[in-house]
Amino acid sequence: MNAETSIKGGAAGGASGGAHKPVLLAEVLEALAPRDGAIYVDGTFGAGGYSRAILDAADCTVWGIDRDRSAVARGRKLAEDYPGRLHMIEGCFGDMKALLADRLDSPLDGIALDLGVSSMQIDEAERGFSFRFDGPLDMRMEGPDDDKAAGRPSAAEVVNSLPEAELADIIYRYGEERRSRQVARAIVTARAEKPITRTSELADLVRGAVKQTAKRGAKAIDPATRTFQALRIHVNDELGELERGLEAAEQLLGPGGRLAVVSFHSLEDRQVKQFLRARSGEGAARSRHLPPVQDDGAAAATFRPLFRGSRSAGEAECRDNPRARSAHLRAAERNDTPAPGKRASQAGRS
Repeated sequence: MNAETSIKGGAAGGASGGAHKPVLLAEVLEALAPRDGAIYVDGTFGAGGYSRAILDAADCTVWGIDRDRSAVARGRKLAEDYPGRLHMIEGCFGDMKALLADRLDSPLDGIALDLGVSSMQIDEAERGFSFRFDGPLDMRMEGPDDDKAAGRPSAAEVVNSLPEAELADIIYRYGEERRSRQVARAIVTARAEKPITRTSELADLVRGAVKQTAKRGAKAIDPATRTFQALRIHVNDELGELERGLEAAEQLLGPGGRLAVVSFHSLEDRQVKQFLRARSGEGAARSRHLPPVQDDGAAAATFRPLFRGSRSAGEAECRDNPRARSAHLRAAERNDTPAPGKRASQAGRS
């Protein structure tokens, strides 16, 4: 999966401008079905495209969450167009339960999650996400100057400090790079001479270690793609964040509340698929040639999928926005079964 194209969002626009149109917008709106008086969370606010569309679709309220302070600032500017209806919180969507604890007095009606790094972030060379621009090798979504990022290592610190075996494991696990050992070895050899601090330096190292050709008729991807994706996911704990966010959504959504998740690479999509499959009572996938198995110990379903499998962008959207090619939407509706965490707490009170 191309880390340069598997990023959320489209062209960046101003806070009040209309240039930004997020991927699969119509499909996300259809899944959420915004209605008057309802409360929604845009857990990955970015440029605010989903929030704006939800607010335009119904007389409702949206809580926008983003770990990037610049995105929160954009949201507060956008909130001027929707007085009393758009509220911004700086933080991670995986912490949304704690972030919203003192702000809500009723369950949520919908949550939208647009995973990955935003187009604005990747287009800013100083953020260090992209090998298309030379910049400091950072990759922290909060930004290098944010207090919350200060306690976490940057991508430069990761590549210059971790043992070779651990680097190879990260690159293989999160980037699905088959030549992860060669890449890790090249990094360790280079950093012995001098620290690797720039995106262009790392990209050149990876290209030298990974000899990769495209299949006939396919567009070649840059050999640095998978390594950059892996480091970004590791630095920001993106899969851990997703796990916490899905569990928080299960607890925050009321009966009939809807969850819509747009993912941009196979690791994210697989995690969302497995979560919704487990929470809808489907269990692990089995061959259609085998008889069904009744699992009496299975937890009661808490979600109902809104459609089978995932939805992807159509030809027109992919043509207008190449970043939509790798996007997948999965959506589900909450029922009235208590979430696992709430079941435990209820049992403790009985």
